[in-house]
Amino acid sequence: MAKDKTIVVQQVGSPIRREKSQRATLIGLGLNKMNKQRELVDTPEVRGMINKIPHLVRVVGE
Repeated sequence: MAKDKTIVVQQVGSPIRREKSQRATLIGLGLNKMNKQRELVDTPEVRGMINKIPHLVRVVGE
């Protein structure tokens, strides 16, 4: 089995006063509190979610 590449994503912005779709994207990434980090599999779907809200998240490690 090949090992899947992962990325670490950190929430750096607050979802307060943001559109519902942006809040839903944060929840979809598993983030809901400031400075929380998640390790996610590096897929085009995850990258698209990150690109949708670059002002709220930051890629910490790849």
